[in-house]
Amino acid sequence: MKIGFIGLGNMGAPMARNLLKAGHAVRVFDLDAQAVQALVDAGAQAAGSPKAAATDAECVMTMLPAAAHVRSVLSADDGVLAGIAKGVTIIDSSTIDPASVKAFAELAARHGNSFVDAPVSGGTGGAAAGTLTFMVGGSASAYEEVKPVLAAMGKNIVHCGDTGTGQVAKICNNLVLGITMAGVAEAMSLGEALGIDAKVLGGIINTSTGRCWSSDTYNPMPGVIDSAPSTRGYTGGFGTDLMLKDLGLATDAARFAHQPVYLGALAQQLYQTMSSKGAGRLDFSAVIKLYRDDGRDASNSNGGGA
Repeated sequence: MKIGFIGLGNMGAPMARNLLKAGHAVRVFDLDAQAVQALVDAGAQAAGSPKAAATDAECVMTMLPAAAHVRSVLSADDGVLAGIAKGVTIIDSSTIDPASVKAFAELAARHGNSFVDAPVSGGTGGAAAGTLTFMVGGSASAYEEVKPVLAAMGKNIVHCGDTGTGQVAKICNNLVLGITMAGVAEAMSLGEALGIDAKVLGGIINTSTGRCWSSDTYNPMPGVIDSAPSTRGYTGGFGTDLMLKDLGLATDAARFAHQPVYLGALAQQLYQTMSSKGAGRLDFSAVIKLYRDDGRDASNSNGGGA
C-alpha cells in the first residue's frame, strides 16, 4: 500500500521502518529533518508537509505526542485533510484522550474519511521488533481494513470497540504501568538500602509474585536488565514527561467518570516531581532517582548513584 506516516519519534520511526520492511511504499513527514532523512535512507519518501504525506496515500498514519499535535496535523492548511482523498482511512496511534478521538473522527467523517484510534503498547523495543500491541477503536469494518497494516508493526491487534475505546484501553494500561514502575523503584531502592545485591533481588522478584513488566523487562535499577533504559543512563525509552501526560489523561478521564484513582494520583505526583526537577526527558523508569538520591540531581543521566 501507499502509506503516509507522520511522526518519527522514538516509536514512530521504528514503526515506519517495519512498514517499509513489509513492502509498503511509505511517505514520511516530521519536523525533525534528521529523523526524516534516516527513514529516506531506509527506503521511504520524504514529504514536505502532512498534506504532501497524505496526497495519493491509501492509508495515513499519525504517531504524535499529544492531541493538540494531532489536531494541527489534521486540520492545518497544509494538513492531512487538505491532501487526503475521500474514503482513505486515518489511523492515529498517538496516546490522547477519548473525547479528542471522537472529535477527530467527526472531523474526518465530514471530509469523507474514517478515523481509527490505535494506540500501542510494547515500548521502543516492541516498536523496533514489530511486536507491538495495537488497541483499536472503530467500527468492525474499519478494524478489518486497518488490521493488515497494523500487523506489519505489531503482534497483537485487538479490536476494543467503538471509536475512542482504543484510547480507553491505553490509558488504563499506562495507569497500571506508571504505578507498577513506581512500586518496583521503591522495592529495588529499599533492597539496595538494606544491602541485598540488586541483580539477586531483581531475579527473585522476577520469579515470584512481584513479577511484572516494570521489573522483568524494564527494571529501573541500573545493571539488573541489560536492555533496559536504566542501564544506558535512562535514555532512548519512554520519557517521564510522556508518562506524566498519560497519567494526566487517566486522572482527567477518571474525574469525568467520577471514578477514584488513588494510586494513579500519587504516581502522577511522583512523575510531576521528576519533571519539575528537569528529568522530563529521561525514561520514566528514572523515577527510581527519587528514592536513590532523593531527587537532588534527578536530571543527571548517570543512574543516580549507580
